[in-house]
Amino acid sequence: MTVSTPLLVTFAAYLLLMVGIGFVAWRRTRTFDDYILGGRSLGSYVTALAAGASDMSGWLMMGLPGALYLGGASEAWIAIGLVIGAWCNWKFVAGPLRVYTERTDNALTLPDYFTHRFEDRSRLLRILSALVILVFFAIYCASGIVAGARLFESMFGLPYGQAMFWGAVVTIAYTFVGGFLAVSWTDTVQATLMIFALLLVPVFAIVGAGGPGSAMTLIEQVDPARLQWVGAGGIIAIVSATAWGLGYFGQPHVLARFMAADDLATIPPARRIAMTWMILCLMGAMATGFFGIAWFAAHPDVAAPVDANPERVFIVLADLLFNPWVAGVLLSAILAAIMSTLSAQLLVCSSALTEDFYRGFIRPSAGHRELVWFGRLAVLAVALLAIWIARDPESRVLGLVAYAWAGFGAAFGPVVVLSLFWKRMTRNGALAGMIAGAATVVLWKQTGSALYEIVPGVIAATLAVVVVSLLGRAPQALYPRHEAVHATLRQEGY
Repeated sequence: MTVSTPLLVTFAAYLLLMVGIGFVAWRRTRTFDDYILGGRSLGSYVTALAAGASDMSGWLMMGLPGALYLGGASEAWIAIGLVIGAWCNWKFVAGPLRVYTERTDNALTLPDYFTHRFEDRSRLLRILSALVILVFFAIYCASGIVAGARLFESMFGLPYGQAMFWGAVVTIAYTFVGGFLAVSWTDTVQATLMIFALLLVPVFAIVGAGGPGSAMTLIEQVDPARLQWVGAGGIIAIVSATAWGLGYFGQPHVLARFMAADDLATIPPARRIAMTWMILCLMGAMATGFFGIAWFAAHPDVAAPVDANPERVFIVLADLLFNPWVAGVLLSAILAAIMSTLSAQLLVCSSALTEDFYRGFIRPSAGHRELVWFGRLAVLAVALLAIWIARDPESRVLGLVAYAWAGFGAAFGPVVVLSLFWKRMTRNGALAGMIAGAATVVLWKQTGSALYEIVPGVIAATLAVVVVSLLGRAPQALYPRHEAVHATLRQEGY
């Protein structure tokens, strides 16, 4: 890819805008609560787009289009599962979690919520859940580093090591400085840029392939199997793809947006905005990969970079289909997708290290200024670990995301949902569920099974929570608070 002046200018302007937002947020960040949850001050629009952008990482514009380019229509089941899972998460989890975390000593993090929800004086829940966050988010952050490296490789012709460094440095900068407000405000800008890019690129790809009819004919000529909704993997592949939706209930960076909403009334309009944005983005990402097959079949002389790495399909199409000024904006959207999720993940890791380890065990009396600065140092530490994990040039974005997504979905998903709705659940049940979910994902991954590891992980975790809780007894003192939370939800129409 030839680097032009317009491309460099638009890209640099976007990066400066993101850092500038970080410094504005810095002036609004006075307490640790501000740094971690923005003082629970997000309105519907920011809550919706921040949740969406922090969820849809570089895989949306690289991993998913690459999967459709390589496997065809059968890969669309991933998006179908995600839409169902996201809607259920907004509908059934967002409101109860917003109320419950405020009622449990104003919990700022998931480990904090679990600790107070079950009155765990042993702090085992805090330790275990914080460890799960750090392990799987290190992998998840690495996927963002890899996606950024692929973008900088393609745009500027940099070696992988240098591309990886420059792809991470701006995200680390504004997360380090501005905290949650910087992440949420930039997510809103980035989400707007992402939907613009994902609606524009596939339209031009279809036109460039001769229209919808000609595009479908070209795809059939390349490989008729790519038009089939059921691929070579059969029903197992469909179950595995749609099971991605199960992961939503346990993603800390998405759940944090629910916790940060300014009040319960914010959630329903935010759900409508978020789901509209998500469906349009997913359709654009799938269309980019699917109709990219036709476009490159019609232009085989420029297909080599995409055939070598299908995850570059959006990058190459944006560069070839548009003038450099527009291409710069569209390629900035990829960086937006990467930065929005990576920043959210870095912040959740920072909060786990600061709130759940540093203040929880080392410095219980630490002041807000000390905690904010420790949180910033934690951002740097986790970012360096993620860069180390991502150092392999052969890493694939979708593979890293899938593993981390399954880990969170299985370890936290059943525990979060049951803790919100089942008052009989116990501390030991929560511990058993986290251990069973995380361990099953790790062990199942080693078997090489075609079934996505989140499926057995969620089943194992759910069974563990239910069985161990029924064998014990939840403290009766917890019941009134649980009932009060649901009384509030009923009053608000939940």
